[in-house]
Formats: sequence, C-alpha cells, structure tokens
Amino acid sequence: MKGSNIAIATAVTGLIALGTLTATPAVAAGKEKCYGVSKAGKNDCATKNSSCAGTATADNQSDAFVVLPKGLCDKLTGGSKQSS
Repeated sequence: MKGSNIAIATAVTGLIALGTLTATPAVAAGKEKCYGVSKAGKNDCATKNSSCAGTATADNQSDAFVVLPKGLCDKLTGGSKQSS
C-alpha cells in the first residue's frame, strides 16, 4: 500500500514539474491544496518562510502545498489539507 502512495505522489510531482497543474489565488472548483507531499523545490506556492513557488527546501515539507484534484490528498501518505 505504501508503495502505491509513493507512486501516486511521484506521478503528481511529475505533472507539477511539467507545469500541467498551476496554483491560482482561488483554487479552482474540483481542486484542493495538499500540504506535505511535494518534493523539494516543486511546491506550487507558499511556505512559512517564502511566498514563491518552487521554494520548498525539503521533501514533504509540511507547510508547502501542491494543487491536486479533490479527494486525492486524502489518499496520499502524509497529505493534509491544512498547513502545519
């Protein structure tokens, strides 16, 4: 089960790296912010120390988010809808 969660997180991170998912001030319908699942430098925007995309300094940083389709965040290991 954990292997499939890692595979999903890796696939999502790949999509983000390609620029297919973007963060907007108001998250579009059908999307949600998911904290704690981005790779270092691959977050969509905002951390406690920075307000720019791509500035997460560690993998799975709890205050960095990526925008995902609704419902996917709950399926990812470490995924949270709230920053910590």
